[in-house]
Amino acid sequence: MAKLQGFEFWRKTLKEARFVVAPMVDQSELAWRLLSRRHGAQLCYTPMLHAQVFVRDANYRRENLYNELCEEDRPLITQVRSHTGELIPSQHVYDLVQCSQAWHYGVFLQDEWELLEKMVRLANEKLSVPITCKIRVFTEIEKTVRYAQMLEKAGCQLLTVHGRTKDQKGAMTGIANWEHIRAVRKAVNIPVFANGNIQHLSDVERCIQETGVQGVMSAEGNLHNPALFEGCSPPVWEMAEEYLEVVQRHPPCTLSYVRAHLFKLWHHTLQIHQDLREELAKVKTLEGLAGVSKQLRLRCQVTANSSVFHQARLRCGSGGPASNHGRSSRCLIFHQPRHGTHGSEVKKTVCQKRALEDSDGSADTLSKNKQKKRSRNPHKNFCPEQKPKYVKCEQCGNPKGNKCVFNLCRGCCKKKAYKEVADCPSHGLRFKTKAEKQKADEDERRQDGRKEDETKEDERKEGLATETERSSSSSSPPLPPPDPNTELQVQSKTPLPL
Repeated sequence: MAKLQGFEFWRKTLKEARFVVAPMVDQSELAWRLLSRRHGAQLCYTPMLHAQVFVRDANYRRENLYNELCEEDRPLITQVRSHTGELIPSQHVYDLVQCSQAWHYGVFLQDEWELLEKMVRLANEKLSVPITCKIRVFTEIEKTVRYAQMLEKAGCQLLTVHGRTKDQKGAMTGIANWEHIRAVRKAVNIPVFANGNIQHLSDVERCIQETGVQGVMSAEGNLHNPALFEGCSPPVWEMAEEYLEVVQRHPPCTLSYVRAHLFKLWHHTLQIHQDLREELAKVKTLEGLAGVSKQLRLRCQVTANSSVFHQARLRCGSGGPASNHGRSSRCLIFHQPRHGTHGSEVKKTVCQKRALEDSDGSADTLSKNKQKKRSRNPHKNFCPEQKPKYVKCEQCGNPKGNKCVFNLCRGCCKKKAYKEVADCPSHGLRFKTKAEKQKADEDERRQDGRKEDETKEDERKEGLATETERSSSSSSPPLPPPDPNTELQVQSKTPLPL
């Protein structure tokens, strides 16, 4: 059967999917994908898989893909990261991600067009499933268009464009630029998905109208409201309880994934109920997480039934974009002022972000995680300017070993040392030493074998000589009996002593 391409692939395999859940590291696992599909999502991605680890580690394959096989979870795209062109054999659609923030993966390969073209072309030639790509944009629209056309020419059958640049992340995330997405859509002849600024179903419709894309992808919006594509904002506890029910029906699910999803769903509530935030972070069982979620539900229902909530709901409306600041309306419950407080004060307390860390890394401005690291190591320095600068490997660009004899990273050094039968003490590689030891052992065994053969040959010769003597003694005629007269003559000739 011929591999489907372009719009035919989008229509037949992906069933003209318009509502797409974005690939998210440790967040788009099977349980979350099934929950999203229940509430309108038409296409999902697996979490990002590391191609090299996937190929060499059977446990990694089983835990990250084969344990998550489910007929309800279709269509599904397998998301992969690589910088060498190494491929994963897969029965699903294959996505080469160019949007992730991992060093020398994804978006950090954005300027290495020759390598990217080789990776996509190789994947398109070797795999029996279509290849899709996900990219971020450049500052210049023209360069972004050329970038997309290069990937299309290399064999990409569907392109997702995240309308943010490589530097738009963390505190600098900002607003995605749909103009770049619209320009890419007009310039290529393959289906295009848009990603960025999607918080409501109305955003989806507006994005499709303004850019002309075939589908729209959501990440943060989906994490806060899995029912986004249904156009509704159910109470947060309903989504949390339904998610936990899906997790129990489709084990195993890593506990850290479940905890992260609950922190996202209950984000605004946890800003108020700090005691339950600490408890949610400490529990170590699925039942414990469910118990904390139930306590949060009870507290929120009390708040929801208060007169303050009803008055605020009348003021804010039903939760459209006007009453939203990057969150769905179901979170309005947790922004409302309590008795005796002013709304502006609560809003300032709840929505205030932590100040950016100073370059000197003083204890007052460090995050909790860094403060823990500082308590374990008082001399640890968090200043970016004073961090050691790593020299790149000559072959792959990863940090090279400081004392490597080949000036390479460990992976490249291992390949070169194996090929040339050499040693690299800094990386603990002893191919030459092992080969010499093996040769010495073989020579010793060969010498011992020769000595043993010589010993056996000597024993064989001695045995033959003994048999020859025995045979000669048994075959000679018997001697005649001695003549007594001769003996008397001999005795008479012997002189007598004087």
